[in-house]
Amino acid sequence: MNRRKTMIVRVGTACVLSLPLAAAGCRSASPTATEPPTGGRELVLDEAAFVATVGPILTSRGCDNVACHGGGLRGTFQLSPADAKDYDFDFVQARLQVDAVDREASNLLLKPLDPAAGGVAHTAPASESGFLDAADPDFQAIRAWILAGELR
Repeated sequence: MNRRKTMIVRVGTACVLSLPLAAAGCRSASPTATEPPTGGRELVLDEAAFVATVGPILTSRGCDNVACHGGGLRGTFQLSPADAKDYDFDFVQARLQVDAVDREASNLLLKPLDPAAGGVAHTAPASESGFLDAADPDFQAIRAWILAGELR
């Protein structure tokens, strides 16, 4: 009996204490909080174009071999191995390497680009699998695929 009264008091106290909070309404913890740069929209990329163009480029450059991104997670990028191609998986992984706000700064472009040409540091030298400069037709094809994406 004693325990029951205690529980009623605790529940009653919690209800009474929560009334001022409920009356005040929900407020943002930070009145200066801003929307995400994309405005809450998603960058939609063309999967068919990826399968037809970008995926084969990554394979031809050796990005999906076991010593690179096809042998498990390397950094934040993983691809299905060349001998067991799964373009659905590769598409999802490639999308994660695209910056929706600053597409030209996407890792999918800058990681394989030689640092002397504006790329960022990458384990594999550009001379082995990447792009020596941004004029490379494969670089341009990946860039075009990224830029063709649509914010929705």
